[in-house]
Amino acid sequence: MIGLGLIGGSLLRAASESGRQTWGCTTSTVDAEAATVDGFHVESRVDGALRLAREQDAIVVIAVPMPAVDQTLAAINAYAPDCVLTDVVSVKAPIEMSVRQGAPRARYVGGHPMAGTTSSGWAASSAGLFKDASWVLTVEDETELDAWRDVARLVLDCGAQIVPATAAGHDDAVARISHLPHLLAAVLAAVGADGGSLSLALAAGSYSDGTRVAGTRPELVRAMCEGNRGPLLDAVDDALGRLGAARGALASTGSLGATVEAGHRGWQALQNYRTTERPHNRIDLSAPDARETLLALGERGGRIIELDGDFAMTG
Repeated sequence: MIGLGLIGGSLLRAASESGRQTWGCTTSTVDAEAATVDGFHVESRVDGALRLAREQDAIVVIAVPMPAVDQTLAAINAYAPDCVLTDVVSVKAPIEMSVRQGAPRARYVGGHPMAGTTSSGWAASSAGLFKDASWVLTVEDETELDAWRDVARLVLDCGAQIVPATAAGHDDAVARISHLPHLLAAVLAAVGADGGSLSLALAAGSYSDGTRVAGTRPELVRAMCEGNRGPLLDAVDDALGRLGAARGALASTGSLGATVEAGHRGWQALQNYRTTERPHNRIDLSAPDARETLLALGERGGRIIELDGDFAMTG
């Protein structure tokens, strides 16, 4: 595990709890010391951790902020160039490109767990963070399905459920359901604070819920949002169009009916998805059309919940 913050630390804890042999490294002396005190094997240098990964034929996980990815890939290319490699970075297409350039021999499977908190660092990590969470694993033409299956086992061992997607499809989706909410939370928090002490004294559940993720460290929000610039611009344009229509209707007719009702339908769609039982099927990962079948599963909102030999069980 390269990086022992909230996600990397939680993954190290969860993988260890599942019975896997684990170790990690981090540039943060605070996180390294805390993880060591908690009984985890922490290498003092990234080259030591990667040499051990090469010797043990282990999966290497990149769990560093996006600006540090290229430097990490250079180390991987030097010390464990042929490893099975995955990551937990919140954008995928730029990371796919960086891996091809910086560690071209790595057997890469892009990953993104849809889980987290506004806290950060090893102290915030938890083995249960990924319980029943969606975890994207990318499927591209270049993806080796044997490596994909190895990473999938790790994800399932940590309690998550797998949603297959292309890197581009993932980035378009998270722009709308993750990155845009962070941006809107920042705007809402600033607008509320601009109202002064009276506004803050009256702030209750709707304001607190809407601004929760604005408590995330600003540099982390900037890294993930700016790293997904193109898809986020599309999502912002959609949101601005809807806000413009709402303003126009409020100014002309005094009604916000269309906006509020569309929002309620969107909220209801999420509730329906979460409460609808999904069919149980099997995907043969050795089949010639396995990539297409995996991506079709993700497109319709399906998940992989178990692996049985060459078969991925959906639900």
